[in-house]
Amino acid sequence: MTKIAFIGLGNMGGPMAANLVKAGETVIAFDLVEASRNQARSDGAELATSAAAAVKGVDVVVTMLPAGKHVLAVWNEVVLAMAKGTLIIDCSTIDVDSAKQAHALAAQHGMASVDAPVSGGTGGARAATLTFMCGGDEKAFAAAKPVLEKMGKRIVHCGGAGAGQAAKICNNMILGISMIAVSEAFALAEKLGLSHQALFDVASTSSGQCWSLTSYCPVPGLVATSPANNDYKPGFASALMVKDLTLAQDAAKAAGAATPLGQHAQEIYRAFDADGHGGVDFSGIIHHVRALAGKS
Repeated sequence: MTKIAFIGLGNMGGPMAANLVKAGETVIAFDLVEASRNQARSDGAELATSAAAAVKGVDVVVTMLPAGKHVLAVWNEVVLAMAKGTLIIDCSTIDVDSAKQAHALAAQHGMASVDAPVSGGTGGARAATLTFMCGGDEKAFAAAKPVLEKMGKRIVHCGGAGAGQAAKICNNMILGISMIAVSEAFALAEKLGLSHQALFDVASTSSGQCWSLTSYCPVPGLVATSPANNDYKPGFASALMVKDLTLAQDAAKAAGAATPLGQHAQEIYRAFDADGHGGVDFSGIIHHVRALAGKS
C-alpha cells in the first residue's frame, strides 16, 4: 500500500483522489475549499490541516491545481516538509516554463518529479479512464506510472521536464479547433436542410471523422457520451478551453511557432466565455457559431 498526499480536490482532483482510495491506497488529502475536503473524507481519504501537513511521511505527492503560480506556491511550501527521494507528480495543466521551474525546485530539494497533465474531463476522472501525458526522467516516470494507472487508462511518457505540458497544450489546441470545425459543419448543414443524422452518418465514417464528432458531438442525440445530451453541462468547461488555448498561444509566441487557427480558436472561445458561457461545456460553442450567422 502506498501512502499518497493529494493536494487540490476540485472537479478533477476530487474524483482522482477517490479512485486512489478505491484502489486501496492511503490518501492524505488537502484543499482550501471546505466542501471539497468534506467530499474527500466521504470518499475515504484522510484529511490534513495544510498542504505541508499532508506530505509528511508519504511516498508520493500529487497536486491538481488551477495554474502555474499555484503549483509553484504549493511546491515551494511542501518540498520543505517532504522526505528526500519522495516522488511529486503535478497533474495540473500549466505553462511549460512553470512546469520546468517546478521540476528544478524538486531536484534542488532531492525529490523526483513528473509533470502529468490529463485528458478525459470530469467523466474520465470519475471513471479512472484519464490519459496522462508525462514529462520527467525515465526513473521518475517509472515510479509515477503505477500511481497514475490507478486513475487512468493510458499513461504516455512524452519526454523530459515540461514535455507533458507541451503535449497537453498541443492536443487541446487540436481539440478546440476541431470542435469549432464540427460545429460549423452542423450549422451549415442546418442551413442547407441536411439532417444532423445524415451529416453524422457520413462524416463519422469518412474523411471528416474526428474525436470532436464521434465522441463529443456538439448536437444532442447522436453520441451517448456527449454533454450535448445533458444541456451542455461539463465535461470540460469552455473557460478551461480558453485557458488551454491561451497557454498554447503563449507557448507558440515563446517558441516562434505560427498557429493561426489556434489563435482564431482562442478568440472564438474567449468571445463565448465573455458572453457568460464559461461554465458551459466547450462543445456548446455550436451555439456561438450559430449566432455568428445573424451577425454576418
